[in-house]
Amino acid sequence: MHSGITQVNSQKYSIRTFAIGACILSLACSSPEPAAQQQPASSHSVTDAAFGSTASGEDVRLYTLTNSKGEEAKITNYGGIIVSLEVPDREGNLGDVMLGYDSVDDYIKDTPYFGALIGRYGNRIAKGKFTLDGNAYELAVNDGPNALHGGLKGFDKVVWSAEPLAGEESAGLVLSYVSQDGEEGYPGTLSVKVTYRWTNDSEIRIDYEATTDKPTVLNLTNHAYFNLKDGGASSILDHALMIQADGFTPIDETLIPTGEIRPVEGTPFDFRQATAIGARIGDDNEQLKFGLGYDHNFVLNRTGDGLVLAARVSEPTTGRVLEALTTEPGIQLYTGNFLDGHLVGKGGTAYAHRSAFCLETQHFPNSPNQPDFPSTALLPGETYRTTTVYRFTAM
Repeated sequence: MHSGITQVNSQKYSIRTFAIGACILSLACSSPEPAAQQQPASSHSVTDAAFGSTASGEDVRLYTLTNSKGEEAKITNYGGIIVSLEVPDREGNLGDVMLGYDSVDDYIKDTPYFGALIGRYGNRIAKGKFTLDGNAYELAVNDGPNALHGGLKGFDKVVWSAEPLAGEESAGLVLSYVSQDGEEGYPGTLSVKVTYRWTNDSEIRIDYEATTDKPTVLNLTNHAYFNLKDGGASSILDHALMIQADGFTPIDETLIPTGEIRPVEGTPFDFRQATAIGARIGDDNEQLKFGLGYDHNFVLNRTGDGLVLAARVSEPTTGRVLEALTTEPGIQLYTGNFLDGHLVGKGGTAYAHRSAFCLETQHFPNSPNQPDFPSTALLPGETYRTTTVYRFTAM
């Protein structure tokens, strides 16, 4: 382990482009290989454009990551938000599968964390309180009686430093942010780096890294809202979902885990075989009533610390398939239960009830207050590292 954040390439752009010129028929341009047999090398790029500014005048940029197949991922340095992902259906037609907005002003005005980086603590902490090393900490309460997604101004609402990055197999963006000691009530100065890579295999890979100068708690994630059919214009209840989990963490009426790990077998939470999201969402079940649908953490079946397949979602009309892989122990399934049509997103689309699903990879909610859950403590001298991959294919 090391106590520093890896330095990133200071070159503002690293873009590889390739082209093959046409040869005019003449003796001077004759070649031992016919021009028709020459194949263009693959290319990918990172470009950026203005995306507005914050109320305090901070410049916000929108970065377009293009892979070798021409598929685009757009990410802004405001909140580290994934604004759009264009991926093909079974016919090869590209479509945006993310909910979001056309301008940063809308993200600032009103958003349920569309596509954003979440920190310091993804999900909920009961009553906004926890104790670490004998010291009591109190956080902002912003979700009923509880703290949610980092507080009143979490990582989703700050402007990150951004450096484009290009490798052999991907176009990328490195985002950095220093969270000061006491920010939103959390202890320790935290240095965070998040690297997005949009690969030639239609994967968005997210690598998280952080260090602290005091004991703290940390649970980073991305809050992408997906709709594999039409980017949020219709319901996701017919999407077929598989989650590799034998158990989940039941919640109380304020959506805080009770501390129990309950088997999914015989419940509406059994997604070990692909099942339509809407097949049981209306069942007479206390947990579904508490969450107003699915808003629960699943305990992933895993051995070791590497990437494992956590979930797979397929959409029958377009044939698009999303696989979520992660090094994390849990994944939160959220089914857009609080969307109600009042948020108007990209292209004028009103996001109706259950027009998106989220698969937030994570440690468990309220872990700082549940000693039997995997620990979210980060100590000086340690380096927090975790990876999540969202992989897109078509069937």
